[in-house]
Amino acid sequence: MAPDIDKVLSYEIKKEIADRYFGFRKLIEEDIKEYDNLVVTAFRRLEQKIGFDLVRLYILLKNEQVIHDFFQVAGLDERLFYDPYLAESPTIKKRVFAGMQPHGLTRKSRFRNLVVDTYNALVDHLEEYKKNLKELREEQETIAEEINIFYQKNDLSTIMGFLRGLGGTDSYKSGAMEGGLTPHTGRELEKKMRVTAPLPVEELLPVLPDIRPYKEIKHELDPIIDRAYRLQGEPEMRNFVF
Repeated sequence: MAPDIDKVLSYEIKKEIADRYFGFRKLIEEDIKEYDNLVVTAFRRLEQKIGFDLVRLYILLKNEQVIHDFFQVAGLDERLFYDPYLAESPTIKKRVFAGMQPHGLTRKSRFRNLVVDTYNALVDHLEEYKKNLKELREEQETIAEEINIFYQKNDLSTIMGFLRGLGGTDSYKSGAMEGGLTPHTGRELEKKMRVTAPLPVEELLPVLPDIRPYKEIKHELDPIIDRAYRLQGEPEMRNFVF
């Protein structure tokens, strides 16, 4: 009877360890999946909001030197989503300006207001993106800490060593599910079982700088906007808005 009792106890202990470990693993994997989904969502918002705002400004300002001067004042040195082709593509223009309504009494004021409205939207969207990154950073750190605490309390090497010891010498003769684990399979299984934290959000998404609100730099931006207007030959708003 004793060997049977040993087998039963060995099975129960293994089951308890497995239930605890894989229960934790499932919860962490669900958290990681949710984190990954949130990163993908943040990237899509980056493209659809910040990306569209930037493309609108590139099209409106058009001239590369004007674009450079505008964003130097704003505080965004790197020209994200920029391609000279953007300013010449009717399809892209139609898509990014769809539904926008310029306002103002003159052609020049409507042009300026369209640039300013787009810039203000960019400021707001960058602030939203920054808050989103902060939330994702905190989520990743929480997951990493949960994993760290779990392995502090449930050291895999100790667990695997304990499992190898269950069943005495027979454990080295039987399969992992029968009576134990060989040292080699135990080490390999330990590697496969270990959960790793997801990458920090800074390694997955770009970290963008804050840009200055229009009201703070109005006196610097307005002459640049006027220069863009003149260089384009005082364009009609219908060239931008569809």
